[in-house]
Amino acid sequence: MRWRLICAFMVTTLLVVLVQDIPLGNYLVRVERDRLTTSLERDAFLLGGRTGGLLETAGGLPDGVAEAVRQYGEASGARVVIVNPAGTAVATSDDDQSATGSSYISRPEIAEALTGQINSGQRYSQTLGFDLLYVTVPVLSGEKISGAVRLTYPASVVTDQVSGQLRVLWTVAGTTVLLAGLLAFLMAGAVASRIQRLQRATELLADGHLGTRTEEGGGAPELRALAGSFNRMAERMERLLQQQRGFASDASHQLRTPLTGLRLRLENAADSLDSDPEAAKVMVSDSLEETYRLQRIIDGLLLLSRAEGREVALVGTDLSEVARGRLEQWEALAEETGVRITLDAAPEANVMAMPGAAEQIIDNLIDNALAVAPQGSLIRIMVAHAENPDSVELHVLDEGPGLSAEDRQRAFNRFWRGPASSGGSGLGLAIVQQLAEASGAVATLAPGVKDQLTGATGLDASVKFRSRE
Repeated sequence: MRWRLICAFMVTTLLVVLVQDIPLGNYLVRVERDRLTTSLERDAFLLGGRTGGLLETAGGLPDGVAEAVRQYGEASGARVVIVNPAGTAVATSDDDQSATGSSYISRPEIAEALTGQINSGQRYSQTLGFDLLYVTVPVLSGEKISGAVRLTYPASVVTDQVSGQLRVLWTVAGTTVLLAGLLAFLMAGAVASRIQRLQRATELLADGHLGTRTEEGGGAPELRALAGSFNRMAERMERLLQQQRGFASDASHQLRTPLTGLRLRLENAADSLDSDPEAAKVMVSDSLEETYRLQRIIDGLLLLSRAEGREVALVGTDLSEVARGRLEQWEALAEETGVRITLDAAPEANVMAMPGAAEQIIDNLIDNALAVAPQGSLIRIMVAHAENPDSVELHVLDEGPGLSAEDRQRAFNRFWRGPASSGGSGLGLAIVQQLAEASGAVATLAPGVKDQLTGATGLDASVKFRSRE
């Protein structure tokens, strides 16, 4: 992966450099050619100005002028040819002056210059065998064309001069690509190292090491976010597996003994069916009652398991309305047991809770209160806004024996039963706490108001919900 990243980075950089440098190289060639052409035109006009009046005289140019032309050619590297109106060379920059007197009228650029046109460009010379860069200007004497001046350079002169600049340009481009490769090596090393650590952590987690976590600090923001997501996933997996193991352990522990007792009762009932039918009938009845209790335990475990494993969106719920509805459901049963239930609720108390959680919480708290409330006592349900405007409190107060501080701490544990409990599953308060946590609420137990006659303090079971507003 590291080398793929490095190659990708270098290739990208190279493409960017090529896109920039190729047009720039062409531009440099064009600029250098234009600069040289302009320089030649200027020099050609200067030479033409010095020879304009002399070309009209017969016998060629004076020796001083011819020497000046030769010195110019030697200094500039250009070849100079000055022709008269007939196209015959009257002076050149050649050392041997062998071309003096030769006709250049066949050269198209000279023929056009003798008609008054300025010519510049590049053409292939059949005589020299290479490309020439030329400039030809007419020489004027008044309004009359008295000759022409041609300056030529080998086209390779432009190439040679530009080549130096291009070498610098490509050296810079190559250095840029190498530096990009070095930078990519360092960056790829950091990225690959982080990904390799994540890979090792994933492999350890897949092998069953649920406590595996990875570092979240350092690296790119995307890698830090990925590491954070991995840790949250690992933590959730570990918690879910622990809950599943706890569920299996609790279920097997709590169901094994009742099932054994149920089996013994049914065996005894079968043995007594002929000899003592009435005793057998009682044992069957007790066994049936035991199956109801086992059913309640299984229902409680399933509800607790679903509450622990779910992360659902919270919904707005009117807690006062829910409490009024649950009161109507429980009033008949409370009346049969000789216990009164009252409700003191705000007209409206909107809270955020898991769907169905408020109903289940109130049911479990009332069920627990009824299990310990003495006959003739009162269970009070209260729904009120807390001092903190962001919270709404639910209270279920009974007049039972209450719990010690130590028992109140343990009361939310699974299968914990209080001293006054009779036949409960021991899961009611554990479910209340789990549903409260899933709803972003907090469940607590506190002493109730002490009865001066019986000495009982009762219990105040409360859940503080987060207000929807």
